[in-house]
Amino acid sequence: TSQAFAPAAELRAPWGWFVMLGGAFVALALLAGSHLLLATLVTVYYLGLLMMAAGVLQIVQALRRTRWGSSLLWLLSGILYAVAGALTVMNPVLASSVLTLLLALSTAASGIVRIWLGAGAMSERGWGWVVASGSLSTIVGLIFLIGWPVNSAWLLGLVLCIDLIFQGGALLGIGLRVRIGR
Repeated sequence: TSQAFAPAAELRAPWGWFVMLGGAFVALALLAGSHLLLATLVTVYYLGLLMMAAGVLQIVQALRRTRWGSSLLWLLSGILYAVAGALTVMNPVLASSVLTLLLALSTAASGIVRIWLGAGAMSERGWGWVVASGSLSTIVGLIFLIGWPVNSAWLLGLVLCIDLIFQGGALLGIGLRVRIGR
């Protein structure tokens, strides 16, 4: 057997795990989809807790490395990060609103940049796909902006739901394809 096919052979053994994990992701997506507000809150709480943990770790690192000339800045940065995480957990509705606004603005901005890049590459094959992709992202970002702040209650949950569906579908596809390929 060639070394190039070793990864594919390694996938064949646990194909059932891929299918099971994919099914779990799809089930979680359905659960999140049936409770978008709860999924949004869980997403915000998760983000806030991760920010607090990262801030605490950064504070610990800053206190351990007193030889660094910039350890005070690292300490301040860690404190600010931990405080931002705590504020996120303490007021998830406000955090959801801010995160939804950032999502809308970054989606629209990303689309505009892709339109610009695609238009600048008209001599290249496929430039139209880049412009089309950018146009779609810009439209979606503007739709998010038009619905803001009302959509802050459910949009992050919907994004989580869609992501789980795509990840679950991909894992199911890999597992079934590997199983069939035996």
